[in-house]
Amino acid sequence: MSMTAVKSVDLRSPAHRAGVQVGDILTHINGHSIIDVLDYKFYSYDPRLELTLKAADGTVRTLRLHKREGEDLGLEFETYLMDRARSCANHCIFCFVDQMPPGMRPSLYFKDDDARLSFLLGNYLTLTNLSPREVQRIIDLRISPINVSVHTTDRALRAEMLKNLRAGEGIDIMERFAGANITMNCQIVSCPGVNDGPALDKTLSDLANLFPAVNSVSVVPVGVTKYREGLYPLSTYTRDTAAALVDQVEAFAAKHLKENGTRLVWCSDEFYLLAGRELPGEDYFEDFTQLDNGVGMLTLLMKEFGRALDLMEPEELEGTLPFSIATGVSAAPFLAKLVAQAREKCGTIEGKVYPIVNRFFGETITVAGLVTGGDLIDQLRGKDLGQRLLIPASMLRSGENVFLDDVTTDDVEQELGVSVVPVPQDGYELLDAVLGIELTPAQQKLAWENEEFYRYNP
Repeated sequence: MSMTAVKSVDLRSPAHRAGVQVGDILTHINGHSIIDVLDYKFYSYDPRLELTLKAADGTVRTLRLHKREGEDLGLEFETYLMDRARSCANHCIFCFVDQMPPGMRPSLYFKDDDARLSFLLGNYLTLTNLSPREVQRIIDLRISPINVSVHTTDRALRAEMLKNLRAGEGIDIMERFAGANITMNCQIVSCPGVNDGPALDKTLSDLANLFPAVNSVSVVPVGVTKYREGLYPLSTYTRDTAAALVDQVEAFAAKHLKENGTRLVWCSDEFYLLAGRELPGEDYFEDFTQLDNGVGMLTLLMKEFGRALDLMEPEELEGTLPFSIATGVSAAPFLAKLVAQAREKCGTIEGKVYPIVNRFFGETITVAGLVTGGDLIDQLRGKDLGQRLLIPASMLRSGENVFLDDVTTDDVEQELGVSVVPVPQDGYELLDAVLGIELTPAQQKLAWENEEFYRYNP
């Protein structure tokens, strides 16, 4: 079956009422060619549509339908994108996928760099995979916002970092997007001695020149695992070098705030933790635009938890079953503070926080989303876990109960003799989990859907 062929038709949907059949290939909407999901979503938005369909026997027919503006047609295709996901054409010196151990499930080794996933799911892309037609389509369809992995605006350095001779052309594409008022949220993976220092000053200045099309910029430290044999020699940030970078970014942000009313650029929480600095307050992060890159995530979690706790009456906190929380090394002190905060309001709360050292990828990896089931079992066996073990939902594969090492939550429960409760990155829901208030199935589904992008963050 073609990937653009209809796999299923929702009962009583606009497409069902119009007579679309399973196996039909949707070739045009209102005369526009349908190549992938972006064409489908854009051209199917209008209330009056003319669908051109090709049946399995090659017969072509046209169907007309009326629906509410923006209402989904009710079609599911063989693949989500109605096409193959595009793999990355780069060989970035900092690529995390290249630092994976052997023997993991194949999907973990796939490097996507697909503009459609950027728009639909928030994935970041380098722009090196875009053809001239696709660049123009983004402009014509006003596909916005686009999330861009910039890393540096020095064209020669970008080509070196991405190991792609065409990587510098991505900056030209960004300038075209800015001219067309396409909003861009940008990410810089900062590598010590490579694209920080003066190179970072240039990048921030160049991106600021594209403001307001460049809406936000995050600076995150490179992640280095123990599986780097034969790869570019990268070091990790020290306390002093992380502090210097935070100072550099904050100085630029303060200047931009004074001149333009927004900081534009923020360091991820991890940089503050590496530097031994206090996290900025809630107002510092403005609209929390870069949460998916770990910018302000811990600050927001603590604020939400505190607000949720203020709304609870002391008697609602009584009778809580003993629990434990397992998380990454970087987030553990903050979660311990939250547990202490809850205990201060109600002394009967019994909970312990366990930082899990990442022995699977290496101890330099301290974020919660990369903790494996095997490390959980090894480090928690024999510990006082209470009756419930709370874990960040970002440890698990989206929509499933599987850790990165293919250990399941069932395996963990069997080995540790405790119920495992995945918790989304939300202070209100964290308090619910601490108190033993169970999520409804709908809330749990939403939690799974929203957690995948937290995998590489604290």
